[in-house]
Amino acid sequence: MRTSRIARRTAAIKFSSIGPFGPFLWNKMEHCVVEESRRVAQLLDMCNSSGLRPWTLRGKTLLPVVQGGMGVGVSAGGLAGSVARQGGLGTISSVDLRRLHPDLMAQTAHLDKEPDARDTIESANLVALDREIRRARTLSTGQGVIAVNVMKALSQYAGYVRQSLVSGADALVVGAGLPLDLPELARDFPNTALIPILSDARGVQLLVRKWEKRGRLPDAVVIEHPRLAGGHLGASNVGDLADPRFDFERVIPAVLEFFKTAGIEGKIPLIAAGGISCQADIARLQALGAAAVQLGTAFAVTQECDAALAFKQVLAQATPQDIVEFVSVSGLPARAVRTPWLNKYLRIEPKLKAAAHTKQKCNMSFDCLAHCGLRDGDASIGQFCIDQQLGHAMDGDVQKGLFFRGAGALPFGEQIRSVAELMEFLIAAKVPADLHAQAQKVAA
Repeated sequence: MRTSRIARRTAAIKFSSIGPFGPFLWNKMEHCVVEESRRVAQLLDMCNSSGLRPWTLRGKTLLPVVQGGMGVGVSAGGLAGSVARQGGLGTISSVDLRRLHPDLMAQTAHLDKEPDARDTIESANLVALDREIRRARTLSTGQGVIAVNVMKALSQYAGYVRQSLVSGADALVVGAGLPLDLPELARDFPNTALIPILSDARGVQLLVRKWEKRGRLPDAVVIEHPRLAGGHLGASNVGDLADPRFDFERVIPAVLEFFKTAGIEGKIPLIAAGGISCQADIARLQALGAAAVQLGTAFAVTQECDAALAFKQVLAQATPQDIVEFVSVSGLPARAVRTPWLNKYLRIEPKLKAAAHTKQKCNMSFDCLAHCGLRDGDASIGQFCIDQQLGHAMDGDVQKGLFFRGAGALPFGEQIRSVAELMEFLIAAKVPADLHAQAQKVAA
């Protein structure tokens, strides 16, 4: 049915009245699709030759590289579509995508105390999400998989899930909480892959058993290591980030053993997330039993990333000493770069917590989080507006932004390279020609 819909849509495009250049444009589109198909086939061959294994999601063969969702506006349609175009899984972060659309910001940025402010902003965000999914689909030329990441902690979690499904996302990725209700929300869309993000074997067992009772298994599970990943992390507090129970060497075998005893061996691929930077890392994790790996920061510093250049430079130039863990306003531990704003916030955080009180309204007038330390006066967790600070980061405001980042080294150091170069490096250890030449010159 999906194929016939696509065929009808493309036929409508082909034969609609698009002016005297219509046939030329159509032939150019067809040529592009053919070339991208050849490119993906070449990458799959490189993957096999390097000793890595492609993986399959809902019957589609993919490179074993997943681009993680990053908000606000960091991984939108531009990045996700570019990753899918290379034969990988590209992920759009669903939250506050109106920021990427000037017309939607013009309609909503001024809203404050109006009684319909929240509904108007959320409606604009749903329009933006639909636009970004369509944008990614166009850029992908039919290759790879387009996913949408929706945080369970969002106040409009269910609305973003529904919009993603209606707009035709291939997959939904959900973290920042246990998405036990996801099978019900996606009941009318059985062909959309459902992928929860978890960090330990116990969480996987709980979710799978709950989902089985609802007649659904996850199509894959992301195993995210909180000691290594960036952004919001899957541990109860900062002190638990280095707990050995999160180590891939412990979690992946334990989950696979659970699948075996539960009679679902081989049915749910595992995606390891956190600390991956090269082909050898992928090979090591596949040897443990992972089907694929997920990277966030490495894709955030690509040319195709939807955020400003200054955003990418902050992440690329950060040293291990620049990275810090703290408790977010969502109540989850988080990892980010020490920028002027974050340094100041951490310095005055005790005073902010001492003055915490329930606010009459959200700073941004749309209550992005279901539970917000700042809005709800919860002195046990963060006291800042996360949407505002992440928005500053997306725009490249180094002074005011909150710049989430993973803990590991980046494949190309401080270089801002293309998605295509990153994919070739990850699956085949192929270094871009100019970097290779530079290395040889230094060695000589």
